[in-house]
Amino acid sequence: MSYVEVPGANVPIRMWTDPTTVEDVAMQQLRNVAALPWIKGLAVMPDVHYGKGATVGSVIAMRDAVCPAAVGVDIGCGMSAVRASLTANDLPGDLSGLRSKIEAAIPVGRGMHDEMVDPSGLYGFSLTGWGSLWSRFDGVAESVRFRQERAGKQMGTLGSGNHFVEVCVDSDDSVWLMLHSGSRNIGKELADHHIGVARNLPHNQDLADRDLAVFVADTPEMAAYRNDLFWAQEYAKYNRTVMMALLKGVVHKEFKKARVTFEPEISCHHNYVAEERYDGMDLLVTRKGAIRAGSGEYGIIPGSMGTGSYIVKGLGNGEAFNSASHGAGRRMSRNAAKRRFSTQDLADQTRGVECRKDSGVVDEIPGAYKPIEKVIDQQRDLVQVVAKLKQVICVKG
Repeated sequence: MSYVEVPGANVPIRMWTDPTTVEDVAMQQLRNVAALPWIKGLAVMPDVHYGKGATVGSVIAMRDAVCPAAVGVDIGCGMSAVRASLTANDLPGDLSGLRSKIEAAIPVGRGMHDEMVDPSGLYGFSLTGWGSLWSRFDGVAESVRFRQERAGKQMGTLGSGNHFVEVCVDSDDSVWLMLHSGSRNIGKELADHHIGVARNLPHNQDLADRDLAVFVADTPEMAAYRNDLFWAQEYAKYNRTVMMALLKGVVHKEFKKARVTFEPEISCHHNYVAEERYDGMDLLVTRKGAIRAGSGEYGIIPGSMGTGSYIVKGLGNGEAFNSASHGAGRRMSRNAAKRRFSTQDLADQTRGVECRKDSGVVDEIPGAYKPIEKVIDQQRDLVQVVAKLKQVICVKG
């Protein structure tokens, strides 16, 4: 579908979904964003739903301003995927052993490594830029510098919530490795610090929604946030790279006889800020639950822990600021899902997937998410589907 345009105070709201299906609270968030003085464009993806700080599934283009709460507390959260030389026939009938080995290699939930992972020993890991990341840690907000040891030990860990590590099979029976995570606790602490600073700035006092407090260009607060934001985005990317290397190592060892090889990784942020140029203007584009989908760029759009996911190629739609959805999108809150569904429902909806099926992940049940096929269909002018994947193992925190 092409987009539907909804009037906004300063810019129209371009929506790649039916506006009548969006919750009232999410629509109000979008109207508040469209009323910001610095706004130059707002695109809404088909996975749109209410979010803390700003609407999930929104692409916010501003000139000389950025909203830290719109980026969110998981700065740089995103996806990585890689196709292996294995096929479905190479996988054992019982996948519980492989799942256990993945969980042993990659800490989940609030877990961390006992010591910082030595990347030089990781399967296929490139050290380019690794030293630079850590040498710049002394330049982040002073209030979080004491977290360096923890940040080091959490590098290469999953977290919880909707984050996951999966082994998938595509429609051609090729095996894929896929994972979803972000900047862990260090990203959250940096975000919390800057959101607090932004809320107290004089120019933000009269906003309709204080969550939309911004930093503006040529101020020390903006400079400090940009520094920490881009550092955290890089940390998040390395976090996924380290995890993927650990995952490859497990698979390589498990299928040694098959001499497993891997194609180049596909990786994309979906909670982040990028400097991009549209209509002759240099803009700061915040993708809150959205991926970049420039012409020919590969991306990943996951469903839920019991449904399919998609590898896509961007079509470079400038009306959407070269963006696409970051997933299926929730259709009910975590608390609502816990009230509505049981562990038996979870077992039924994840049948055939080697994964947790206990009360701790009921809020991630497929029924709590929008149908991924419909979400993909609504953005045919944003992306082209390259491969459809179905998970056979899903590791959750």
